[in-house]
Amino acid sequence: MNYHNVEILFVEDSTDDAALTIRALKKSGFTNKLHHVINGAEALDFIYCKGTYASRSDKEFPKLILLDLKMPKVSGVQVLEKIKSDPNLKSIPVVMLTSSNEGPDIEKCFELGANSYIVKPVDSDKFFNAVKEIGLYWMILSQSPH
Repeated sequence: MNYHNVEILFVEDSTDDAALTIRALKKSGFTNKLHHVINGAEALDFIYCKGTYASRSDKEFPKLILLDLKMPKVSGVQVLEKIKSDPNLKSIPVVMLTSSNEGPDIEKCFELGANSYIVKPVDSDKFFNAVKEIGLYWMILSQSPH
């Protein structure tokens, strides 16, 4: 697979949530450069060009990371902490896209530098619209320092 010019790194372990999110992004025109990984360990391998992604250029970073909070192997919080503590990566917008609306989770993510924290709506239409708005805002409207 070609991993060049990935604009959105999507980190989600739930098959159903991933399918719904990808479908919403696709209908909004944002999946041509999307890469989906299923856990935090794979996300870090992708970002740091290790393991399966060793051939990926370490000069190309995603424009946006959509990150689930609770995942096996490496949690979303751990991935967020690693990204935001790395001077080469900290300017990449990270949107926490999760089902947790617990105060401590939200506070921790913002303390670590999350750019946004979105609780996945239970209603599929609302979820679809939320994902569409995320793509529109972060990929079209928001300006990055690069």
